[in-house]
Amino acid sequence: MLNEDPSASVTDEAYSLSTALQRIADRTDRDRIFIRDLLAELDQRAIAAMLFVFAVPNTIPVPPGVSGVLGAPLLFLAAQLMLGRAPWLPALIADRSFARADFARILNKIGPWLAKAERLMRPRLTVLTKPPAEYIIGAIMLVLAIVLFLPIPLGNMLPAIAICILALGLIQRDGLWVIAGTVTAIVSVIIVSGVVAAFAFAAWLALTAIF
Repeated sequence: MLNEDPSASVTDEAYSLSTALQRIADRTDRDRIFIRDLLAELDQRAIAAMLFVFAVPNTIPVPPGVSGVLGAPLLFLAAQLMLGRAPWLPALIADRSFARADFARILNKIGPWLAKAERLMRPRLTVLTKPPAEYIIGAIMLVLAIVLFLPIPLGNMLPAIAICILALGLIQRDGLWVIAGTVTAIVSVIIVSGVVAAFAFAAWLALTAIF
């Protein structure tokens, strides 16, 4: 049976995503953060919060390996949002970890922006943030997650930004942000498609020149 409203979350400032992430980053009792720990500690923010966490490293320069660790769950979580499932990750991914210092460094870069964004958001056009629209958003995120992993130069930044905007829209029940995220998603797919077409055309010209 499908879980109702899997990305439901508390929008009060005391339970803001920025506050929850900062609490995780400030945990000095551990040097590494496991993916399964994020799943447990962000449970009340559900799938949308974790999609944001796993996408945001691809929007900024990060230490080598961090985006790889946090990127793999995107496909699973986007598919689960599309299907209305509760968040779950296989042990192969859930048991992976990264340095807490790296997580804190990323949060220092995106934390102020995230806090400002949360202050701008409020529940509006909420029909766009609930099923069945929520499942469509999950499908859009799944496409973006696939595009994000394609070996295309600079092809991961725009899809990741689109995922972050859509995720925040779902978390705060702000339909305007969902619309903005959808527009960003369309633009990112068009740009990435253009880059792929340009590379394909260049490769075709090179082959014709050789043969």
